[in-house]
Amino acid sequence: MTNMVMGETGSKTVTPLPQGPDELVPSRYALRIGAIDVMVISDGVLPLPTAMLAHNADPAVRAAWLDDMFLPPDAFDWPLNVVVLRSGGRTILIDAGLGLDPNLDLPRAGQVVRRLDAAGIDLASVTDVVLTHLHMDHIGGLLVDGVQERLRSDLRIHVAAAEVEFWEAPDFSHTAMPPGFPDALRSAAKRFVGTYRRHLRTFDEAFEVAPGVVVRRTGGHTPGHSVVRLASGGDRLTFAGDAVFPVGFEQPDWHNGFEHDPEEAARVRIRLLRELAATGEALVATHLPFPSIGRVAVDGDVFRFVPAFWDY
Repeated sequence: MTNMVMGETGSKTVTPLPQGPDELVPSRYALRIGAIDVMVISDGVLPLPTAMLAHNADPAVRAAWLDDMFLPPDAFDWPLNVVVLRSGGRTILIDAGLGLDPNLDLPRAGQVVRRLDAAGIDLASVTDVVLTHLHMDHIGGLLVDGVQERLRSDLRIHVAAAEVEFWEAPDFSHTAMPPGFPDALRSAAKRFVGTYRRHLRTFDEAFEVAPGVVVRRTGGHTPGHSVVRLASGGDRLTFAGDAVFPVGFEQPDWHNGFEHDPEEAARVRIRLLRELAATGEALVATHLPFPSIGRVAVDGDVFRFVPAFWDY
């Protein structure tokens, strides 16, 4: 069995995949946006209550949506995706997955480090990390034991200044999370900032990390939530982080339980989806089904997600 992976020069080379039951389902997918190499990697799945998808929706309407999507009524597995880019001689990790917190009984997530290794991507080769925000399912992979020691001493971690400031005294009053999650999120963010403070490179509204790779603050989901926009050779792709969830196309005004400002998050989502539909560019997001690559189309007053045909 073989799969396309990015070599040291940024070109795609064919490398054998490990054999065995853990890799029967693909966990990485490579594509190119102009001169930028892109690899989507699955961190696994995170089981959560379905009410988290839309705590402001009528339960019957939410249940009907789940039934139409052939999803279970009470809980389902939220995908977790991260992205690795190569552009202008830089290797960039966008988000870092959940990690392996022993206090969390989430054995099917936290796979990023192992899967980076399987893809031939050495942590020591990563020059930059871009964080869409500081929720634990986006930073936890960098808190896994032994990871910090494998990273470069000159690693740059890009995150919005508003995000770092928010987690000094986070407000959960508008969220709707299961018990224990606020404490876990608060603890992970505090530990992360304390561990990696000297590597942080904060920005106000936008920053170009590498040629054609721009991180831009949107707010909404968290005050410093950001998306990453890629543009090269006439091709474009947006990594939307948590600005878009699976329900967000048909029901963009539904409030996700992890949104700290759900009304602003809905405005951000609608504005972004309109833009993506207008440009026709590719979309990848953290919690869309792996590999999550597709495009956005306008469907009356709302939207629909058009998955890309796999190229293999």
